[in-house]
Amino acid sequence: MIKFFRKIRQQLIAENRVSKYLLYAIGEIILVVIGILIALSINNWNEKQKDLAQEQLILKQLRAEYQSNLAQLDEKVLMREEGIEACHQLLSYIDNPEEVTSDKLYDALWHLVLDPTFDPIKNDIVGSEKIRLIRNQELVRILSNWSSDVYQVQELELEFQKIRTEFTAPCLTRLGIARNVNNRVWQEGYSPIEALEKDRNLNYKFTMGPTQKTVDLQAVLFDVELEGLVSWTISFFENTNLQSQTLRSRIKQMLEILDQEIAD
Repeated sequence: MIKFFRKIRQQLIAENRVSKYLLYAIGEIILVVIGILIALSINNWNEKQKDLAQEQLILKQLRAEYQSNLAQLDEKVLMREEGIEACHQLLSYIDNPEEVTSDKLYDALWHLVLDPTFDPIKNDIVGSEKIRLIRNQELVRILSNWSSDVYQVQELELEFQKIRTEFTAPCLTRLGIARNVNNRVWQEGYSPIEALEKDRNLNYKFTMGPTQKTVDLQAVLFDVELEGLVSWTISFFENTNLQSQTLRSRIKQMLEILDQEIAD
């Protein structure tokens, strides 16, 4: 092909046909430009296809991660709901101490020392070059705000952890019932709701000395510090669950967008 065009140029020059040579030269330039544009277009198309394929991988990764985050968040909300119910039962026992038995009391008190903390999967997409591959700007916005939204929940969880560690556990120890509470939970077998493997069940029995066998339940229920801690637990669990529902809405919105964007 190159030899063919060279032969035409040489023939036009030899015949001194300048005008036709110029037209030919312009046409040749146009053909070269068109060839370059076609090559660029093909290259751009190939790059775009690579980006689209990479975007699909990222979206599928996000969907798997946030499905796991949603399942974990629901577990922690359920833990707090059960804790709130147990705390209301404790307040009922405080108001009506004649209705309480040691087993009922210890079952309810166990919820005061649980630790329902949300620890979502973290990825490196936001703040990296990968974010540019996501075309849906609403999804980008939600992802960008995710860390801030999670912080609102985790901040409350950390405050409750301090109350549980610095006040609740010492209070149960001071009242002489920590051993009883733990024995009640573990003696019949217990699998935490947040356990990684739900079918694992731990059965353990504490040896009970005479001090634990003769606990004055009335004295426990009339302890003003314990009553205050029960009330604080309700407030923290309710507030944290309120924030968690907002976070849950964010995850659901994100998953809906991902389902629409993923080409299964």
